[in-house]
Amino acid sequence: MKLVQFFLPGKGKRVGLVRGDRVLDITSPEEGVHSVLDLVDQGKTAAGLVKRAEWLSRRLRRKALDWPALHRAPSRRAPHLLIPIDPPEVWGAGVTYRRSADFRDEDAAAAKGQQGIYDSVYENPRPELFFKASAARCVGPNSPVLVRSDSRLTAAEPELAIVLGARGSIVGFTACNDVSAWDIERENPLYLPQSKIYLGCCALGPCLVTCDEIADPYALQIRCSILRGGKTVFSEAANTAQFHRKLEELVSWLRKDNPVPAGTVLSTGTGIMVPNELNLRDGDQVDIEIQGIGRLTNPVRQLKT
Repeated sequence: MKLVQFFLPGKGKRVGLVRGDRVLDITSPEEGVHSVLDLVDQGKTAAGLVKRAEWLSRRLRRKALDWPALHRAPSRRAPHLLIPIDPPEVWGAGVTYRRSADFRDEDAAAAKGQQGIYDSVYENPRPELFFKASAARCVGPNSPVLVRSDSRLTAAEPELAIVLGARGSIVGFTACNDVSAWDIERENPLYLPQSKIYLGCCALGPCLVTCDEIADPYALQIRCSILRGGKTVFSEAANTAQFHRKLEELVSWLRKDNPVPAGTVLSTGTGIMVPNELNLRDGDQVDIEIQGIGRLTNPVRQLKT
């Protein structure tokens, strides 16, 4: 099952169930369903979420919308996709792919002589976990991701993200762009929060895909493309088969002495390292496509000082 949130002129945010090229509006204020987060709260588990959404789709009989037509720039005058869930918290995991550990150690050594700190995390039972964003810092499809005003080397980080239900159960998946100011992090690892957490630092979408739709989360191709001036200047793929940790392991560490609410998103790290010379610039476009989930597209905007 694929769930979305979309904007409908005159009605605002709606909840949609995607079936083929059509989107069924299953918003139901009388049932307490104003958002996908409400469905996650009510469903509690992946199976419960699917059951609840299916029940609403049978109960409500509304004209379906065209799924491809919702993939457009936000406008108050036209239906368009919104972020698929308004997450109360977004967390990130790092150094979950071998290439990421090697790449980040090379940069750390060049910057401050900190050789091996990321390799150590890669081999350690304890993963790197960090707070990434709140809902207000996130954007959905076709809305701009932002570059900090004090950063000159910000990169896209394409990642598979998991959505948590009650008691840490995994209820679904989405695509995430964990936009990061690499130059700030490289200056000093203690600056990691400033590298990761700021307005427009995280994009999620285009939909939330429930667990029953993903046969094997460790066999998904992820592709990241960067377009500049309408031309593709970078395109590379990785596969979650290269993933170093189990998803349940990451969730267990995240929830250790740290209760997180239902609807929390955990992004699972990247295996695609964009070259430094292709740092994000104002006017770029980032496309992240994950097998079984779809394409997350975002323009890039530089924040002004």
